Amino acid sequence: MVTRTYQERFKTLKGVFDEFTNRTIFTLQSQGVFDDLLSPLSVGKESNVFIGQKGEKKVIVKIYRVQNCDFKRMFSYIGKDPRYAYLQRQRRQIVFAWAQREYRNLLWAAKAKVRVPEALGWLQHIIVEEMIGTDVPAPRLKDGLPENPEQFLDLIIAEMRKLYRGGLIHGDLSAFNILNDEEKPVLIDFSQATMVKTPNSEELLERDVKNLVQFFTKLKISRTFEEIFKKVVEK
Repeated sequence: MVTRTYQERFKTLKGVFDEFTNRTIFTLQSQGVFDDLLSPLSVGKESNVFIGQKGEKKVIVKIYRVQNCDFKRMFSYIGKDPRYAYLQRQRRQIVFAWAQREYRNLLWAAKAKVRVPEALGWLQHIIVEEMIGTDVPAPRLKDGLPENPEQFLDLIIAEMRKLYRGGLIHGDLSAFNILNDEEKPVLIDFSQATMVKTPNSEELLERDVKNLVQFFTKLKISRTFEEIFKKVVEK
């Protein structure tokens, strides 16, 4: 059975593959979204991320934890998003909407020509997306420092600007969710991304910019908050 197979293969992740999760995985596989899970990639506060297989290509499979995630924190963000005004304070409904929101935001960002992983599928609390990198995943910026930090920062700002002009703000941008793909940034982890017209969007954008200033200051790149913010939002 799939349940036994995954629990045996990923022994350190007991509790992830409950009956509901296995049914959801099976449905996504039946729909041809991906073929199999290969190995764990990371464990976050709210999700477990795996490298999966689809044909000859590797993909990323993100499984949000329904039972032990901080759904109240999720609701504090998603409840302000006009697209989810209907949501009630119900754990399962919030987690499913959170995953759907990330999937929708990836599609939205791609439409705005932002460098993001291609969204391949979504169901309930599981998202499948393109793996950035060839044989292994591209490193996060914190682990793969760019050869030319100043140029890399300019490229990030350009992506943020495209995202903003497309109507979205990332909302959780940092060196943890920017990949260094052969010296070009790719933005990931879009669950907190929200529309520009959302009431708290400017606050989230300010936090994104502050995170960039703080990180690149450590790399001896001197850019002010005001300078970056203006480049992102100017018409």
